[in-house]
Amino acid sequence: MIRNILFIIVVFIFTGCFTKHPDLKTVNSVNLNKYLGTWYEIARYEHFFEKGCKNVTANYTLNDDNTLKVVNKCTKIDTNKKSSATGIAYATNESNSKLKVSFFRPFYGDYWILMLDDSYKYAVVGTPSREYLWILSRTSKLDKNTLNRILEKLPKLGFATNKLIWTIQE
Repeated sequence: MIRNILFIIVVFIFTGCFTKHPDLKTVNSVNLNKYLGTWYEIARYEHFFEKGCKNVTANYTLNDDNTLKVVNKCTKIDTNKKSSATGIAYATNESNSKLKVSFFRPFYGDYWILMLDDSYKYAVVGTPSREYLWILSRTSKLDKNTLNRILEKLPKLGFATNKLIWTIQE
């Protein structure tokens, strides 16, 4: 009896560990030169490294070795203290839509560009695990129609819109 219970527990544990999300489609192509510059965070999934942040931006510049320098900035809501983190990113596919980003080398995380405006006015970035998601814009606010179109597509990609934290941009 105890043997059967242990077996069932082990099966549940391993089944939970191997839950796989459906494939996540990225955009067809990203021109990294057009992607360079400053992006304002419109919304995100909460995570420890941005907890309690407002006025969040990410700035991308091209390094000599064709990697990207990433500088993320934020202001803490409760103290108004500004902070920044500098990282590095590189493309892992020819379309430049799947990147690896690191702020804590040698550890890299996925940065997949899921939606990108033809004029590079907004981008939606996430991870295949669906643990991280960002809605980014070239301006501190995104027009309501564009935002609604993005929000309509997110569930189809496996992202819950009710998990979004809306970034304060002053």
